[in-house]
Amino acid sequence: MKFRELLLLISILSLIVCLSGCTSYNPKDIEAFKKPWKVDVSEDKYILQPADQVVAICPLIPEINNLPQQTIRPDGKISFPNIGDVEVAGKTPLEASDILREKFSKLYNMTGEHPIDVRIALFQSSMYYVLGQVDRPGPRLVSGRSTTLRALALSNPNVLAWGDRIQVIRPSHDPAAQPKIFELKWGPMAAHGDTSKDVLLQDGDIIYVPPTILASIALKIEEFVRPITRAFAGASTVTGPAQVVGY
Repeated sequence: MKFRELLLLISILSLIVCLSGCTSYNPKDIEAFKKPWKVDVSEDKYILQPADQVVAICPLIPEINNLPQQTIRPDGKISFPNIGDVEVAGKTPLEASDILREKFSKLYNMTGEHPIDVRIALFQSSMYYVLGQVDRPGPRLVSGRSTTLRALALSNPNVLAWGDRIQVIRPSHDPAAQPKIFELKWGPMAAHGDTSKDVLLQDGDIIYVPPTILASIALKIEEFVRPITRAFAGASTVTGPAQVVGY
């Protein structure tokens, strides 16, 4: 490929990258997110869901106290001897405790306001996602105190990352409503302790770390060139070098 043709290709790719990088966002969308220092997140407010692991504690009832922690099944239930399945998904731990108390009160005399204690052993139902130019992309568990700073520190934006254009996205479950999107700058947050956009993440949130313009161009060129080089490499392997046959 001649230099002029390569320059034209790069110019076209640059235009494509610039147009594709113009994502619509609204700075005021950050108001939909909560600041960690303004929210008291406690286990009592947590809503149990399938894949969460819970343990029930009641020293007076062997059917409960001798059981290991249980994973909430896809049908939203856990099981106990003598009373069978109990639906706990969609309930807080306190509400689940009350359900167990009501069921076991038919078999045991229990005193006290909350004789059975349901505790969360492992949070596994809520996920946020970090995608794009980071060393460790993918889903992560929402701990209840997961923030944008913590998420990016765990994922580690790499040298291709456009740190000034990181997008935090909260998808909408309403088809008629737009997702909430705001941008943050990783440099000021990491190097200067700027926590103005360090917000709490919740289930389904997405952090997208885009590539820089030069990185985008390089990735586009690689995307264009790699199939061609692989095709030539495959053809070379199949054909192989010419063999000289001795007489």
